[in-house]
Amino acid sequence: MTLDDWLAHCERLHPKTIDMTLDRVKAVKERLGIAFDCPTVVVAGTNGKGSTCAMLESIALHAGYRVGLYIKPHLVHFQERCRVGGEPVKAESLEPHFEAVEAARGDITLTYFEFTTLAIMRRLQHEPLDLVILEVGLGGRLDAVNVIDADCAVITSIDLDHTEFLGPDRESVGREKAGIMRTGRPVVVSDPMPPASLAARAAELGAELRQLGQDFTFSGDRTQWQWAGRDKRFSGMSYPALRGVNQLLNASGVLAAFEALADRLPISAQAVRTGLALVELPGRFQVLAGQPAVVLDVAHNPHAVAALAQNLDQMGFFPRTHAVFGAMADKDLGGILARIAPLVDVWHFTDLPLPRAASAAQLETAFLAAGLKTPPGVETYTHAAPLEALQAAAAGATTTDRILVFGSFYTVGGVLQQGIPRVTAGATAPQPPTLH
Repeated sequence: MTLDDWLAHCERLHPKTIDMTLDRVKAVKERLGIAFDCPTVVVAGTNGKGSTCAMLESIALHAGYRVGLYIKPHLVHFQERCRVGGEPVKAESLEPHFEAVEAARGDITLTYFEFTTLAIMRRLQHEPLDLVILEVGLGGRLDAVNVIDADCAVITSIDLDHTEFLGPDRESVGREKAGIMRTGRPVVVSDPMPPASLAARAAELGAELRQLGQDFTFSGDRTQWQWAGRDKRFSGMSYPALRGVNQLLNASGVLAAFEALADRLPISAQAVRTGLALVELPGRFQVLAGQPAVVLDVAHNPHAVAALAQNLDQMGFFPRTHAVFGAMADKDLGGILARIAPLVDVWHFTDLPLPRAASAAQLETAFLAAGLKTPPGVETYTHAAPLEALQAAAAGATTTDRILVFGSFYTVGGVLQQGIPRVTAGATAPQPPTLH
């Protein structure tokens, strides 16, 4: 079976997309003997997880370590979720590990996420690695990644998302994220205003809490920034290559994690500087070269969209902003749209290729019904696919305008299916993609 065959099999295997329990995953993990003999970092949070994982990976790579990374979801190809040495693994290298999971599970049903997580962790286990980084999917306590006892846990910003599973407020969400903590092991919290439930759980467990503002701090001006931890300091650093207002929060948490692991994974100041300067993560306030300006961002909850709006505000003046937007139906669409509506002149709502997605027509209806603050003469259109929506936005744009593609990973991934798109203002036909 090819990787695509296995993924299709995983989608058919369990009646639910999400089944919040660790029992089944633990049982199969033990049958497979999955364990790591190098330092392991698990990263949870509402926003900033991907950026944190990417910075952890980049710094460790530039320190000369061999790094395995599980990050998700993917934008175009599934194998983007499993990286070794800074590169996605080959699709065919994953196939034996899917086969092993299938053989080990017996009559245990696994969701798509649980099955693929076990296969990727087994793939990483078979590499000689110095560091393993695992990104939590949903929550923490009952997420499949939490079958691993991490040497260091990192918890990024906490906000409301997936409230039907994680609870109705930040304290509830914090308790779920705190599930990745372990007794006697460090947990780094990079949220500047964390819910009290995080510290309470750390105290209850006896985890070693390292909290932004107490155990590590950062400061900076327009040109450089500095960081101070319990024992280490880094100064005169350039800003991370990842754009956005919250990246110093994420970078600070990353440096605190390396400080916590310093006895097993020492990192030089040069590795920190180079790793942050060269880190890459597609779809996180990614600005494409050319005119009109095109911004790609996977912000898909109100907290992330508020940060996106702030980043857009800091880009300078554009006569008009054209937005391509697609999202899952279970998201807080009103909250998302309200935070960015004042900045958008033309909306291109798009369908997405999966049942959980809101249709373009539903998105347009939600927008029009919300009575939001918008620029005068705001326009709305609907489209069958993200790339079609991007082409329509380009056709209506001038070279001085800005196009924003945001929302679900499937929205951003949809415009990247054939590579980085070359967007030409006023173009009515698709342009050939440029190579990565």
